[in-house]
Amino acid sequence: MSNIIKIAQYGLGPIGLESLKLAAAKPWVEVVGGIDIDPAKAGKDLGDLTGMQRLKGSVVYASLDELLARAKPDVVLHTTVSKFKAAFPQLEPLARQGISVVSSCEELLFPQLNEPALAAKLNKICQEGNARIIGTGVNPGFVMDVLPICMTGVSREVRAIHVQRVVNAATRRAPLQKKIGSGLPPEEFRRLFKEGRAGHAGLKESLALIAHCMGWEAKEITETGDAVIADHDIRTQFVEVKKGQTCGLHQHAEAKVNGKINLVLDIKMYLDAQNPHDAVQIEGEPSLDVVINGGVAGDHATVAALVNTARRILQAKPGLLLMSDISLPCWS
Repeated sequence: MSNIIKIAQYGLGPIGLESLKLAAAKPWVEVVGGIDIDPAKAGKDLGDLTGMQRLKGSVVYASLDELLARAKPDVVLHTTVSKFKAAFPQLEPLARQGISVVSSCEELLFPQLNEPALAAKLNKICQEGNARIIGTGVNPGFVMDVLPICMTGVSREVRAIHVQRVVNAATRRAPLQKKIGSGLPPEEFRRLFKEGRAGHAGLKESLALIAHCMGWEAKEITETGDAVIADHDIRTQFVEVKKGQTCGLHQHAEAKVNGKINLVLDIKMYLDAQNPHDAVQIEGEPSLDVVINGGVAGDHATVAALVNTARRILQAKPGLLLMSDISLPCWS
């Protein structure tokens, strides 16, 4: 493998721009362009969009075909959608061109859960095209799945895994504050959650990845979600929430293993959340209880996860991959 990896960024929203900036700062990366369907961004200089002199001369293309007419990346950082079915039309042509992809698409963490036939189809295309595609991030992709999986590496026995995450969403980007329902009437948020149009994506996928790695057959997977209601007026850089309105969410997923609820993931993500933290408990031998005070900073960590994975994915076998299929996460 060449020491220099050619990278393109697909999707130039807040996470995409930050991913591009971090990638451009790496000595092992050559940025060959960006892709975005927004007409206002097409043709723009990436140096102007990011403020990075190193990106001067690289531009935004309106399509993959336009990019390929100029250069072919080794890896694309993909940051556009949360649903695997929506991502598939963007991923398929990349795989057919032999271009590997590291994506923040939450359902791509374990796409076999909801779309087994589509996952099998993309896996075959990747293998035929010598491409690798993987979904990652901070959550899903690390805190509530990869981290607890790694913790079991010192276990003689594992009986149950519990993970909790509390996030102060007031410190996060605008799209996330909107996704968790900030400012909505609680009943409106509950309706949108039931329709799959609001809430945190990927919680069941995190659960499925843990079960897969443990060799557990997870049954009766359930997921619930409810609004967290503001008990005071809240104003952030992006939204204004009145007392009594939704200021975030409480989401919970669990599964039975051998007739008992042995896998439990719980996330609270709301504006002005107190005592943000991430916690993992492994019931087994030995039992482990780990708390990350302050929690893992979501936006910055997601960007780092994408870029750090870009180097490791090229060392893996072709296919639609899980985080457990590649080498141990580390800084690159």
